Amino acid sequence: MRQDYFGINIIKYCREHERYLEEQDTAGADVQKLLDWHLHKLAWLQHERLIHLLVTLMTGLAFLAVLAWGCVSGWDRSTLLLAAIFLVLLAAYLWHYFQLENTVQHWYRLADALHAQLNQDTKQ
Repeated sequence: MRQDYFGINIIKYCREHERYLEEQDTAGADVQKLLDWHLHKLAWLQHERLIHLLVTLMTGLAFLAVLAWGCVSGWDRSTLLLAAIFLVLLAAYLWHYFQLENTVQHWYRLADALHAQLNQDTKQ
């Protein structure tokens, strides 16, 4: 799809999936199919979270390297600018990773609820 060419808003994507699950559950859809689809998307989100963890760690290491360089060689304008850029990037990545982590944990609860509903349905 052309609108996804430069990436998607992953948090919006996750909220749309949650709305889909709720709508399908309310409409009486097959719980096993919903759980399977949800677990599939959960695996995608866990991969996304892992990649963002690695990028966040690398950005943090780059920021620390610039700080070390500034302490050793002195703080000129370019070092300060580079440190500021990495600090802003690190803050943005930390915020995004925080959102991803909380969403993954929330999705664990959704999977548990679907699994419990599936077990409830099979007992009846």
